[in-house]
Amino acid sequence: MHLIDAITDAFALLLSGDAGLWQIIWVSLKTTIIALLLAAPLAVMLGYLIASHGFRGRRVVIWLVQASLSLPTVLIGLLLYLMLSRQGPLGGLQWLFSQPGIIAGQVLIALPVLLAFSLAAVQAADPRIAETAVTLGASRWRAMRTVLHEVRFGVMAALISGFGRVISEVGCAVMVGGNIAGETRTMTTAIALETSKGEFAQGIALGIVLVAIALLINAGLVLLQGDPRAARGSA
Repeated sequence: MHLIDAITDAFALLLSGDAGLWQIIWVSLKTTIIALLLAAPLAVMLGYLIASHGFRGRRVVIWLVQASLSLPTVLIGLLLYLMLSRQGPLGGLQWLFSQPGIIAGQVLIALPVLLAFSLAAVQAADPRIAETAVTLGASRWRAMRTVLHEVRFGVMAALISGFGRVISEVGCAVMVGGNIAGETRTMTTAIALETSKGEFAQGIALGIVLVAIALLINAGLVLLQGDPRAARGSA
C-alpha cells in the first residue's frame, strides 16, 4: 500500500466513527488520565518536599530521581509482570492483563517524570516566597500551596510530560496488559499490532490521534501561560 493511500484510508477510518478504533482511543485516554490522577498528587508533594528541605542524602535522592527518568518502560513492565503473576506477591489482586494492571504500570512510569519536573520547578522558585509566607503566619501546608501556585506552569509542564510519556508507552502496556481487544488494547499497542499485520491505515489513524492530542494539550499550556512579554509590559 502506498503511503498516500494509507493516509487517505486512515482519515476515512477516523471519520467513519469505527467503534473498534474509538474504543482503543477511549481505553488509552481512560487509563492514562486515571494513572496521572493517582500519580500527580504524590509526585508533586514529594518534589516540593525534596526541593524545599535539606536532609542528609538529599543529593543522592535527587540523583536517583533524575536517573529514574532513564528506566526503560519494558523493564518496569517486566518487574510489574513478575509482581502481578500468580506466583508473585501481588498475584491475588488479579490485575495482570487487565486495565488496573495497565494503570499500575502507567503510575510507575509517570511518577519519575512528574517528580523530576516538579522538583526542578520548585528548585527554580525564589526561596523568599515560602519564607515570606511563613513569616506572615502561613502554615506549612499553606506555604507549600503558595510556592506551587508560583510554579504552576512548571507543574503543568510536568503533567503534560507525564501524560505524553504514559500515553505513548508500549513496552509495559504489552507485558502487563496483554493487548486484549476491547479491554487492554491501547493506541500504541494497537499501532504495533496492526503494523505487524500490514494494516497500516489503522496504525496511521491512531498515530494521527496521538499527535492531535499532543498538539491540543501543549496548545492549552501555551494559552494558559499567555505572553510573558505582555505580562512584563503591564507590570
